[in-house]
Amino acid sequence: MSKPTATIRTGILALASAGLLAASSLATHAQDYPESSDPIRITLHDWTGQHVTSRIMGSVLEEMGYNVEYIQADYLAQFAGLESGDLHVAMEIWETTGKDALDASLATGDTVDLGETGMEAIEEWWYPLYVKEDCPGLPNWEALNDCAELFATAQTSPKGRYLGGPVTWGGYDDERVEALGLDFEVVHAGTDAALFAEVQSAYQRQQPILAWIYTPHWAPIQFEGEWVEFPPYEDACYEDPSWGINPDMAYDCGKPRGWIKAVGWAGGEEKWPAAYEAIRNFQITNEEMGDLIGKIDLDGMPTEAAVQEWMQSNEEAWRAWVPQN
Repeated sequence: MSKPTATIRTGILALASAGLLAASSLATHAQDYPESSDPIRITLHDWTGQHVTSRIMGSVLEEMGYNVEYIQADYLAQFAGLESGDLHVAMEIWETTGKDALDASLATGDTVDLGETGMEAIEEWWYPLYVKEDCPGLPNWEALNDCAELFATAQTSPKGRYLGGPVTWGGYDDERVEALGLDFEVVHAGTDAALFAEVQSAYQRQQPILAWIYTPHWAPIQFEGEWVEFPPYEDACYEDPSWGINPDMAYDCGKPRGWIKAVGWAGGEEKWPAAYEAIRNFQITNEEMGDLIGKIDLDGMPTEAAVQEWMQSNEEAWRAWVPQN
């Protein structure tokens, strides 16, 4: 009888030892992060989707034990704060409008590229498909002047109106109008919400409208329309006035299309390495983002509730962003 008892005792000791090792491993893992209790300051901008990505990532960092603060900041002017370390992470820099500012900031060495988010960006002049009945030359940009009066308003007549995004978004639309000789006036919407409220109203009334529409967003999903086809973007179009259609001016092409990246203060790489690794692992699709924005903008769901719902439904996805030992 003694041998089985010894065997059992040995097994119990082995299990206890394994349990201690596991507990030790968990303790070591838990000590890996947060590396600092100082808050990670994530910027918030003036469009819904950016609030969503920021708060999803912030929620994951909080799950990892980090202290997170959200700071309202201008989209392009934020780089000064990221370079000084007053701000730490920006979750959405769009190649369409932020490429030049990002490149200039990275060149200082004070910020770091935290990678692509999985979303693919388009930001361009857009019109509802029903407009082509009265302007059949679209989507070619050269048809715009023939149809300028179709888009005119009391404010802009006889010129057509292009409803642009808030001035803080950049995008060089005023420069594009001048370089391409378009008979249009750029009228900037005050806010993201105002922009899409006017587009939605025009669409419901089947009225002509030419506006800044972007994806990922609910609008290209809800509304049938097309983006204007400008001369394709090349870096030289923005940098070399002799390039392209107008040899005297830059910006005589469309906006670039492509990535949406996160960027961070370079000092955070050493201060919160596990957090930065998690941010680099962030991935979400255009479809997921368009659905989330629609729940908030159209259905009236609070942003925090939409984020929490996504976190609960996609736990396996976001836990994969968290670095493992």
